[in-house]
Amino acid sequence: MRVLVTGSSGWLGQTLVPRLRRDGHTVVGVDPLPAATTDVVGSIVDRALVRATIRERGIDAIVHAAARHKPHIETHDNSEFVAVNVQGTLNLLEEAVAPGSKVDRFVFTSTTSLMISQAIRDGRVGGARKAAWIDETLAPLQPRNIYGVTKLAAEELCRLFHQLHKLPIVVLRTSRFFPEEDDMAHSIAQSDENTKANEFLFRRLAVKDAAESHVAALAKAPEIGFDTFIVSALTPFTPEDCERLIADAPAVVARYFPHYRGLYARRGWTMFDSIDRVYDAGKAAEKLRFVCKTGFREILDSLA
Repeated sequence: MRVLVTGSSGWLGQTLVPRLRRDGHTVVGVDPLPAATTDVVGSIVDRALVRATIRERGIDAIVHAAARHKPHIETHDNSEFVAVNVQGTLNLLEEAVAPGSKVDRFVFTSTTSLMISQAIRDGRVGGARKAAWIDETLAPLQPRNIYGVTKLAAEELCRLFHQLHKLPIVVLRTSRFFPEEDDMAHSIAQSDENTKANEFLFRRLAVKDAAESHVAALAKAPEIGFDTFIVSALTPFTPEDCERLIADAPAVVARYFPHYRGLYARRGWTMFDSIDRVYDAGKAAEKLRFVCKTGFREILDSLA
């Protein structure tokens, strides 16, 4: 296939573009910043650039990973999020279904962040103090910042264009895979490496797995038609653990991984006292046939 990848200079794009090329696809990367993985330097907000790239390069499939992300909230105003995350997505969708387009599938990189309301962030689910069990049935979605609001709007555009034009579209709500330091404050001091290791239990995946999920989505899109999937390392937890995860997360983790304490102690690492949410990636495993290769067990194996 001739695949257009937006956001090709980003953390995901720099992993995904070479991965697709290894499979024999012709990949055209688009990004405002130049990089070895980017062929067209420009923004998806530029409708003419989007049109020309899709037509002149004979694009068959689109992976839309470009976005203003959560860290940009501190440096960019709300209108920039709307322009890139909403208008940019609309530009791609409209050109994908325009007369003469060859595009027959579309994969949208969304985020689990849009599923986190302030109530979930506060650890209160249904008025009770327990971790939120999060899967694709969660409703209503009440994102708590401009990043989540605009990504949810983009998802709705994807749904609408599939409904109106029958364009196969797969939406991947990825959990954390960014390399930056975590933005979440904890009651105990933890290194960035320690924090990321802990998150593989409930809300993180490796960037290689993030890229691989997009490869799977591209292959499955025509068969699926339209659907939304949480993409995260498989959690060892069950919904029955949620109350205890808020109260005493280390004890719950030790029940599943009794040896983790010793491995952590050697490094001076600690587990979070409390875990407020758990992403369930079971639907992706069942329907997309995708499971992350790296999870908390693999992290412990590497420590050992």
